[in-house]
Amino acid sequence: MATRLIRKLGYFTCLSTGDVQAISRLSGSQLRLYRPRELIMREGDRPEFINLFLDGWACRFKDLENGKRQIMSLFVPGDLCDVNVFILKEMDHSIAALTSVTVAEVSRSVFEELIINHPRVTQALWWETLVSASIQREWTTSLGQRDAAERISHLFCEIFTRLDCVGLTVGNTCPLPMSQAEIGEASGLTTVSVNRVLQDLRKANLIALRQRTLTILDFDGLKRRAMFNPNYLHLDRDGDHLAANS
Repeated sequence: MATRLIRKLGYFTCLSTGDVQAISRLSGSQLRLYRPRELIMREGDRPEFINLFLDGWACRFKDLENGKRQIMSLFVPGDLCDVNVFILKEMDHSIAALTSVTVAEVSRSVFEELIINHPRVTQALWWETLVSASIQREWTTSLGQRDAAERISHLFCEIFTRLDCVGLTVGNTCPLPMSQAEIGEASGLTTVSVNRVLQDLRKANLIALRQRTLTILDFDGLKRRAMFNPNYLHLDRDGDHLAANS
């Protein structure tokens, strides 16, 4: 069940059979199921587990006192949530399911055993953490410098690329189980603005979006519209020199 994580870490380096088996054991941790919109972690909670997302989508967000919400990142199958979370005494943000979600709750002892006995996995997880930070920087750039159409186009390019890495695309199609309101909360736009942009992208024959499924009709055109450069996802085997068969 940790196949998605193994596949993603393979974009950093080639793992040994022992490394793969060790990562696979993470999915043998306590499994927990969440319903759509159910809180996984609440701001103020003391973190006790690292969550490995096995199925479904979730988001990291902040609530404001006026009722507004900012989605700051998305979690898809194969993602680990905050490998250093045990350092914190309490959460400073919340995490909620966007769809039905299955997570493996990895304890501190299990995780520490993994990183102590498998240094190649440890470095791959460092890479995964750095990529997460890089994605956050790109989202900040979108909020500050991209217009509405560029923000949403960029988000769609990123989502498709991330899902393709873990085997969740079919041709030019991928799941997109986000409402227009949630797309707006992730891109800093009103629902009205999101709706207008989606209509424009459809009219330009760049995308089709129906029944929670995104089809990118012209990927090159969408990338140009978004000014999307996937280099921040670091998918070119940065750790190839560490590969098990090198």
